[in-house]
Amino acid sequence: MQFSPKINCFIGNNGMGKTNLLDAVYYLSFCKSYTNPIDSQIIYHDADVCMLQGRYQSEEGTQEEIYSGIRRRQKKQFRRNKKEYERLSDHIGLIPLVMISPADNELITGASEERRKFMDLAISQFDREYLRALVRYNKALQQRNVLLKNEEKAIDPDLLELWEEQLVTDGNYIHRERKAFIGAFTPIFNRFYARISRSNEDVAFSYDSQLNDEDFGARLRRNRQRDIMLGHTTTGIHRDELEMLLDGYPVRKVGSQGQNKTFFVSMKLAQFHFLLQTGRTTPILLLDDIFDRLDASRVEEIVKLVSGPEFGQIFLSDTNRESLDRILQRTGNNSHVYAVIDGEITRINE
Repeated sequence: MQFSPKINCFIGNNGMGKTNLLDAVYYLSFCKSYTNPIDSQIIYHDADVCMLQGRYQSEEGTQEEIYSGIRRRQKKQFRRNKKEYERLSDHIGLIPLVMISPADNELITGASEERRKFMDLAISQFDREYLRALVRYNKALQQRNVLLKNEEKAIDPDLLELWEEQLVTDGNYIHRERKAFIGAFTPIFNRFYARISRSNEDVAFSYDSQLNDEDFGARLRRNRQRDIMLGHTTTGIHRDELEMLLDGYPVRKVGSQGQNKTFFVSMKLAQFHFLLQTGRTTPILLLDDIFDRLDASRVEEIVKLVSGPEFGQIFLSDTNRESLDRILQRTGNNSHVYAVIDGEITRINE
């Protein structure tokens, strides 16, 4: 398929394959699916392998070919210009991308892990060292927890100290970067929320971390005996929380469906704008069936926003053409419209 460099619209009923297509675009940016963390479940039931391949051209004319081959019970292959990556993390940020979908409601209602993932994914796309620190931190956390759970042998204090030093070094760095990100991100988010909601509602974030008010190393040592009893690490940035507030109260408790959706759509559009400011390449934007449960005025503001010149290539899916036609009217002729029926994709506005 050859896509428009601006707007690509996919029309079809639910279950026809629209999200699959957007997820394939997402996969080639992040080496994983947006909707399914288990690679083997992406492959057709009666097949042993699947392949994804995308060709990209940047604003400067640079061309990239990205390939992924996924086989059952084997390590997946991921290549850039036919050269395999040593580490998949080296690919993150090459093709910046933001996806908005109904599943993002988990940012509001889900566990704190969802909100940490939002921060980590946003920062990792422009700060490669952050992603490396996150990988090292998670490995050290896993190894410390293995030591804590080992009931058969006495814990080696030197080995415990080694993993704790790694946790402190990388944990302090991650904490600083998350704090700086939320500080820079919040005013951008506030502007998007005010524009989409057309209201003066007070929205804010509170970044809650154990590292905010106590030295990480000291707290680890103080909780060591408790951690041994529980068999896991109770202190660190893996327990951070990003509280989302509406008029001073948690939005997950007081927000309506429309307010919740406006909140996470604004978060993702602010993430796009943040990446645009910090990166060298305009991110790709994926909008998967986001107009449902939004009133007409909020839909109109989103349409105006994504039609703006700062947005580059957009992939957009919906079950009807009303919202899509309004976007197309604003963006002129630089768009492709496709019908999606049982996984078959046909362009209908050539």
